[in-house]
Amino acid sequence: MTKQAHTPFTALGSKTNVYTANAADITMLVADVSNKEMVVASGNDLVVAHNTGGSPYTITVSSVVDPYGRTGDVAAYSLGAGEYAVFGPFANDGWRQTDGKLYFEASNAAVKFGVVKLP
Repeated sequence: MTKQAHTPFTALGSKTNVYTANAADITMLVADVSNKEMVVASGNDLVVAHNTGGSPYTITVSSVVDPYGRTGDVAAYSLGAGEYAVFGPFANDGWRQTDGKLYFEASNAAVKFGVVKLP
């Protein structure tokens, strides 16, 4: 099956005239534990995770070999009940998969994800 696609929210930056009602809201999607998650990699993405459950669950962000031959997954990061975590920003080198996407996942659907693209 196809991974759940996220539409990144582009951070508004420091321009105060763009902060109108709901302009800074981020959409959080329930983790698709079976199919996992993806977003088109911009090279400057933050992955926001919120554990809405009552137990700790894990988050993984999948890396790829960078130009220096290194990998470094964010592997089985434990996110406690009710906690939020922010991962990244993820540069394209070492993180963008061959299809141009960034891959991430959670061990339970109690985790919600949102993606912020930094300007």
